[in-house]
Amino acid sequence: MTAVATAKRIVVKVGSSLVTNDGRGLDVAAIALWAQQISDLRRHGREVVLVSSGAIAEGMQRLGWAKRPHAIHELQAAAAVGQMGLVQVYESCFRKHHLETAQVLLTHDDLADRKRYLNARSTLLTLLGLGVVPIINENDTVVTDEIKFGDNDTLGALVANLIEADLLVILTDQSGLFTADPRENPNARLVGQATAGDSTLETMAGGAGSAIGKGGMLTKVLAAKRAAKSGAHTVIASGRERDVLSRLSAGELIGTHLIASTPLVSARKAWLSDHLQVRGSVLLDAGATKALVADGKSLLPIGVTSVSGEFERGEVVAIRAADGHEIARGLINYASSEARLIARKASGDIEGILGFVNEPELVHRDNLVLL
Repeated sequence: MTAVATAKRIVVKVGSSLVTNDGRGLDVAAIALWAQQISDLRRHGREVVLVSSGAIAEGMQRLGWAKRPHAIHELQAAAAVGQMGLVQVYESCFRKHHLETAQVLLTHDDLADRKRYLNARSTLLTLLGLGVVPIINENDTVVTDEIKFGDNDTLGALVANLIEADLLVILTDQSGLFTADPRENPNARLVGQATAGDSTLETMAGGAGSAIGKGGMLTKVLAAKRAAKSGAHTVIASGRERDVLSRLSAGELIGTHLIASTPLVSARKAWLSDHLQVRGSVLLDAGATKALVADGKSLLPIGVTSVSGEFERGEVVAIRAADGHEIARGLINYASSEARLIARKASGDIEGILGFVNEPELVHRDNLVLL
């Protein structure tokens, strides 16, 4: 079994040229085929998030623009027009397979800001838990030059990091990464497998995207490098390849496979354990210490005896045993002022005390590393 075949949580990114049939309008037949394949993946226990380009390209087609504009307000206008049709087609195609979809629009600010990062993560994980297929695009109607991701390949990698995906599949109009531009060099060979982040891949990738899309092969190689930082593998393959998603999930070697050298869990745990900016700490009773260390459980507020320091939701805190010894670090789900109010309280009491519930855990086990 390949690493791709065993992936349980997958981010699939489809490019503008595929979604809009090279700018001629939304390719409903192609979208229907991807929806069918994603439905098959869901039935086999895979969780799938779809990152879709195409809003600007569809808007250009509807507005009769042959060339992608440079002015940010024109791009925003095109996105606003195109997003309507894009979401409608996805919704109708997935509905045929009895799958609900959800539109999620993100900007760089959403993933740079701690609170919005955690909110986006919680929303996406909740949608996946409900069996919904999130369809993500950059929020092109409100972005500026300063906050644009620049291309949806990067967005796909950031989403893979955000939800700790096992695999990022970038579907494009090319067969994968070649050793040189196959349009110019007849000796160019397809790179079947390599290590994500290998600097030689960036040299091979060079070149720009199409007139419709913004990303070229270089952005895909860099996206794979970014995704690998959280342990996600990447496949770059042709979206026009028959049953590409189904065949990849069955273990077939299609396109270019860029393998992450760091295992998924190790990447996140290493980041947490090495995090130097610990904003505060929580002190545990013996029961909570045992639950974390011996039983592998999450940290619930009832096991916290005191809270030190000032921190916001999503910051890294030290988790200490009753004697003050640091036993773990984790991303906390509540600000210090809130954590003090719910310490020694049952999770069921959180809403009554705070008026809301972020999570029932103070620190979830997935966001915690033992030291």
